[in-house]
Amino acid sequence: MAAAASRTFFNGCHCFFHNQRLLLSLSSSPSFLTNLPTLLLPHARRHRPFSSSSSSSPSVNETLPIHEPGKESLLRSRFNVVEILEQRGLLESLTSDNLKSACSDPNLPPLRVYCGFDPTAESLHLGNLLGIVVLSWFLRCGHKAVALVGGATGRVGDPSGKSLERPELDALTLEKNAAGIANTVRRILGQNATEEGSFVVLDNYDWWKDFRLLDFLKQVGRYARVGTMLSKESVRRRVESEQGMSFTEFTYQLLQGYDFVYLFEKEGVNVQIGGSDQWGNITAGTDLIRKILQADGAYGLTFPLLLKSDGTKFGKSEEGAIWLSPSLLSPYKFYQHFFSVPDADVSRFLKTLTFLSLEEIGELEREMKRPDYVPNTVQKRLAEEVTRFVHGEEGLQEALKATEALRPGAETRLDWETIERLAGDVPSCSMPYHEVLDLSLVDLSVSTGLLDTKSAARRLLKQGGLYLNNSRVDSEGKKVEADDIVDGKILLLSAGKKNKLVVRIS
Repeated sequence: MAAAASRTFFNGCHCFFHNQRLLLSLSSSPSFLTNLPTLLLPHARRHRPFSSSSSSSPSVNETLPIHEPGKESLLRSRFNVVEILEQRGLLESLTSDNLKSACSDPNLPPLRVYCGFDPTAESLHLGNLLGIVVLSWFLRCGHKAVALVGGATGRVGDPSGKSLERPELDALTLEKNAAGIANTVRRILGQNATEEGSFVVLDNYDWWKDFRLLDFLKQVGRYARVGTMLSKESVRRRVESEQGMSFTEFTYQLLQGYDFVYLFEKEGVNVQIGGSDQWGNITAGTDLIRKILQADGAYGLTFPLLLKSDGTKFGKSEEGAIWLSPSLLSPYKFYQHFFSVPDADVSRFLKTLTFLSLEEIGELEREMKRPDYVPNTVQKRLAEEVTRFVHGEEGLQEALKATEALRPGAETRLDWETIERLAGDVPSCSMPYHEVLDLSLVDLSVSTGLLDTKSAARRLLKQGGLYLNNSRVDSEGKKVEADDIVDGKILLLSAGKKNKLVVRIS
């Protein structure tokens, strides 16, 4: 039987581990109980009450498990972030196994970890979310984070994982995209931050804009070997392809590599993280740090790419991309995406995209196998957790309210404002009041484009699948009455559970 290791903290409270269980001996001070949930990170769940105030995000202090000297060391000694990532399927490769010991040594200062995001679109998308999740895990385990917006590298374009050169974006578009991405990262990490000042958002254009070509060739280019650069998988595939690779894209790995050099020297950043397709760019950085600065202690960590069931990447170029910005994709639609994921993907997404403990995830997996399991129950939990992480508690409440309002047969009273908010998430059209009044529901469903033919509308009505304002239409002779038009302005039609349409009355 292993001996129990004891430690004293928080006004005389003793904690010790025995047979892998945390045992506590509490002092008379009640303050410890208040702080207990934060000490049990990352396995503890901290629910925050919904606030209807003008500020939708909780203050940083409300999500702060680390404030006092010594607490960071305590967290790092108890929670090895690399082991956590490995257990949750978020670890692909390490440049050195020494990172495992470095991230949990209480005698060392916290690691500073960075992840880069190029502004090739005005918002991050679901494929980028893993980078933010991994940064958040480092924060939760007592380390520091840097989110790097690629205002400079975005002008070049990362060839990793691409078969064609990215289209060139003008300066104004890049600046707009960079600002949007920075705001998204601040919003998500800010509402999930471990402490004030635990993360910063930087833009690499700040140090590249005055870097002259001759200086770059002298300070960086002389340390790069063309053979090594050509051996990178992302480069080799492109060079051997019919389209080839431009010199601009070929130099991208040196630009990203020097970013790591700059951050290592100027900001104390010693870990770079990225998707598995970033391995070549990350190792370019660690190599340059050794050669230019003649320093050790720089690490790289990659995580698997977030893939769909068919093995393809989540991206921004496909129709219906899952954006992280609420201005491009509402919290309702974001929530619905995860509510609708196949059973086969639920467990993987719970481990990689949420901060639920593995024990709780295991219980949810067992629940799905029970004979009395209600379909989509676990998907609902997944959708709630990810939506809360990305959009905050207010965004989650907005998504839940919209979900209930759009549910056929729901007893929630619809008003004009509720339906109008939903209009951005479902198809909509406008019709004059005099054309809608006394029109049969069969005719209305066809004239609005909800259904293709009257026969299809009649068939759906007989099957009980045609709804007006969430109320089932039972009679083929049902016509639109004045009382049906919500607040005299709008109607909500539904064909089944998912096919909906908003009709604005003019």
